[in-house]
Amino acid sequence: MTEPFFKRDGTSGWFVPQPVCAGPWDPTSLHGRVVAGLLAAEVERAHRAPDLIPARITVDLYRLPGFDPLRVEHEVVREGRRIRVVNAEIFSGEKSVGHAAVQLLRTASDPAGTVWKPDDWDAPGPDAVAPQDGNAMGRMWETRLIAGGMGASGLRRLWMRDIRELIEGEPISPWQRVALAADFASPYANAGDQGLQFINTDITLYLHRLPVTDWVGFEVVDHQSAEGVANGQCALYDESGRIGSSTVAALANAPLTQ
Repeated sequence: MTEPFFKRDGTSGWFVPQPVCAGPWDPTSLHGRVVAGLLAAEVERAHRAPDLIPARITVDLYRLPGFDPLRVEHEVVREGRRIRVVNAEIFSGEKSVGHAAVQLLRTASDPAGTVWKPDDWDAPGPDAVAPQDGNAMGRMWETRLIAGGMGASGLRRLWMRDIRELIEGEPISPWQRVALAADFASPYANAGDQGLQFINTDITLYLHRLPVTDWVGFEVVDHQSAEGVANGQCALYDESGRIGSSTVAALANAPLTQ
């Protein structure tokens, strides 16, 4: 059986990270994607309802967590007729390492009329794209490249699918799946011809609907940087079309200027 990212520590409410959680910057710290995924999972467990869509989650990644057990604290800060706003904080040991702000919006009928939107994605589906060889960060995920590898110029598109449970023995929900994947906007949008030299400090995931398939499609739509501060953005898809976007803020992995 493939190793999960986390195991529950009995009934204590703590989550024990497994070795596969290691991130790219320091082998003794966790990958940002698993932090975002765990925050999303705990908010979903406590605050989701069938008629609420998690329309936005912003995750601040302000400290690299080590492999100490993690716990998540959360609270509703606004409960309205059409909106629920939740704040969540994640702790590694006793240190706060990240924060999430989540908007859940109640579904309703679309208004009458037509609003402009981009053309439908014309990329081939994952079954039409050859599987990729390679390690994929210790086999955290599976990718199928459509166009433009990491750091390539021009069009960059791929499919991604998680191959591990987030929490041992618990199926990954559609929201958890896309929340886990969203961090990939940072390397895919911000890598260049010298590799990835930006460390993302946040993830903001917008969704107008949840994915209905296991594969999440990425298309880089923007990268900008100045004085060591960058933004990157990817449009996100499932096999039925556009589902939202992931935007990241990032800092250059370089000494501060004097």
